[in-house]
Amino acid sequence: MTSVAPAPIIDNDSEWVKKQIDEYIATDGSRPVFRYGAPLLLLTTKGRKSGEWRRTCLIGSSYEDEFLVVASTGGAPKHPVWYLNLVENPRVWLQVGAETFWATARTATPEEKPVRWDLMVGLYPDYADYQKKTDRQIPVVILTRDPE
Repeated sequence: MTSVAPAPIIDNDSEWVKKQIDEYIATDGSRPVFRYGAPLLLLTTKGRKSGEWRRTCLIGSSYEDEFLVVASTGGAPKHPVWYLNLVENPRVWLQVGAETFWATARTATPEEKPVRWDLMVGLYPDYADYQKKTDRQIPVVILTRDPE
């Protein structure tokens, strides 16, 4: 496997997310600082329909030898598009701080989710409120670094 980034990468359409991405890249992840001091990472997924590589900025954390993100969309009734993309195409490109690498994404199993969910809620308490707002189970995504 190669450690070269996919190209081209299209950033999230939202202006405030684009600003986060630009600041994250410019500072090797030391900024922006998110609410509650929650750590961020950049996730790039391959579009399941378009085939284009799309990047977004998400709250992310390390746990053991993996990274975690939550597909919350603020408690919306539908999963975020980036989640649907990685379910279809689980190979993703990550930037964590200054480091970039390929990873494989998967949804935490019911057995794996509780400890990971609690960790993410500890970093960003609003996730608990988001789960109360929706009937869907908000997924925790496990990102495992691909071997070089």
